[in-house]
Amino acid sequence: MISTTLNPLVITAGEPAGIGPDLCIALAQTEWSNRVVVIADPECLKARARQLHVDITILSADEKYTANNCLKVLKEPLANFSVCGIPDPANAKPLLAGLERAVKGCIDGQFSGLVTAPLQKSVINDAGIPFSGHTEYLAKLTSTQTPVMLLVANTMRVALASTHMPLRQVPDFLTKDRLRTVIEVLHTDLIRKFDISEPEIIVCGLNPHAGESGHLGTEDAAIIEPVINEYQRLGMIIRGPLPADTAFTTAAGHADAVLAMYHDQGLPVLKYAGFGTAVNVTLGLPIIRTSVDHGTALDIAGTGKADISSMIAALELADQLAIV
Repeated sequence: MISTTLNPLVITAGEPAGIGPDLCIALAQTEWSNRVVVIADPECLKARARQLHVDITILSADEKYTANNCLKVLKEPLANFSVCGIPDPANAKPLLAGLERAVKGCIDGQFSGLVTAPLQKSVINDAGIPFSGHTEYLAKLTSTQTPVMLLVANTMRVALASTHMPLRQVPDFLTKDRLRTVIEVLHTDLIRKFDISEPEIIVCGLNPHAGESGHLGTEDAAIIEPVINEYQRLGMIIRGPLPADTAFTTAAGHADAVLAMYHDQGLPVLKYAGFGTAVNVTLGLPIIRTSVDHGTALDIAGTGKADISSMIAALELADQLAIV
């Protein structure tokens, strides 16, 4: 059930050449349309609606919602008109400015949470702005030292000890201090945001077979295992390091979350289990932020083929987290 007592959720429409605008237009035709405010260029949304042959009414954020097929929009003009499938580096700054407005609105209490449509990382970097992803950028905007990326699909939750970085950098990045911080953020937000009183966490090993007693790498025994032991002595329900090919099976036992060491260790399993309905959550922030589990899908923008399922799931989870 959608909350009717909280302040609205804010959506950033994402890369305008991708399916972000398509998803926002589709939302106008759902019960969520009166619960959200979209930060976007209204002209972009109107043009995309025409291309999709959808009749919607664009309202300003403070206008009273009076009918179906309406969308409340906070205007953030693009630098250039957006063409489906062709990202324009000139639009990078307005897109990030919209994200900054959304974060400020959440911090100020104007919005109860943020839901992001995907951005095209490459085109923002092509504009000369270093950008590795929403997770890291939101951390910078909120002065968060260690954001933790968590993907949720039904009852499965997978957190990442490292996020968007080349695989060859991961072993050096995973220090004991880094793992301690990630585990503490994960444990704290499972309690605070997900209302799990005594979270159970499984930690994956870094190497195949969790290092095979040092024969397949030393990081598991030298770094990961001692940190886990520390938290076990403090009473945390945490176990590992388990081989990643075991951690996600029923043989590993119950877990409220699995902590993977790197992006492509944990996310393929989760996306296989729930692609299209999975949600990305950023833990450790002073605001609620969820996102879709897919990219910009430049190739299908404006075709009517975009699936709204993950956006709906992201809104539902943000709404639930705002109530907790």
